[in-house]
Amino acid sequence: MMTDKVAVVTGAASGIGREIAKQFFDAGAKVAIADLNADGAAAVAAEFDPSGTRAMGLAMDVTNEAAVDAGIEAVAARFGGIDVLVSNAGIQIVAPVNEFKFSDWQKMLAIHLDGAFLTTRACLKHMYAQGRGGSIIYMGSVHSKEASVLKAPYVTAKHGLLGLARVVAKEGAAHGVRTNVICPGFVRTPLVDKQIPEQAAALGISEEAVIKTVMLKATVDGEFTTVDDVARTAVFLAAFPTNALTGQSIIVSHGWFME
Repeated sequence: MMTDKVAVVTGAASGIGREIAKQFFDAGAKVAIADLNADGAAAVAAEFDPSGTRAMGLAMDVTNEAAVDAGIEAVAARFGGIDVLVSNAGIQIVAPVNEFKFSDWQKMLAIHLDGAFLTTRACLKHMYAQGRGGSIIYMGSVHSKEASVLKAPYVTAKHGLLGLARVVAKEGAAHGVRTNVICPGFVRTPLVDKQIPEQAAALGISEEAVIKTVMLKATVDGEFTTVDDVARTAVFLAAFPTNALTGQSIIVSHGWFME
């Protein structure tokens, strides 16, 4: 399904990104594990592929233009092009708008939006020149569709990814490049585990209440979305063969949000 395709996954040293990279690798792709944590990225690549023939670790700060451009060039040179980009790198900082530090706002938007733009631009250069099309997948969120308290920059950035994806879908169509957004619900990763006590403190409720009445209240089964759920969706989108599925947002949330 993905045999010999070249995939770049950002934020892939852990969590959702790691599982996406693993499932691409298992499906036959050559995978670049890009992450700010260079040692972590290298360790994941070595775990997937001790021979180093189909996986490589890549140190990448997605907010740094030169680092992104150089990293994507290195992947293309080693593996012979770029077929898939999964723009997954992200962080979370929670606070009320009236208390939110501007520096934290800028950091959030830089990682989520600047990172998506810079990696997209660098990969499109190769996808257009190769003449074999490609797939760009952005990691959105249910917060691409609705809002929650304490998350102004996160919600803003995730909404912004929908706009970027739709523009790239229109521009990329003539080159066979498809672009879609995965919108997960809460996925039990270290990022979410960190949010639970933070939200409990900010909202004045217990951590158990955060899980039950904030994070999972609107799901159909009271279950977290899993990294496997999200990774399977990424492989499906990357392998889809036509422009029939482009410019779309796919919600993976146990029914939290439906449209």
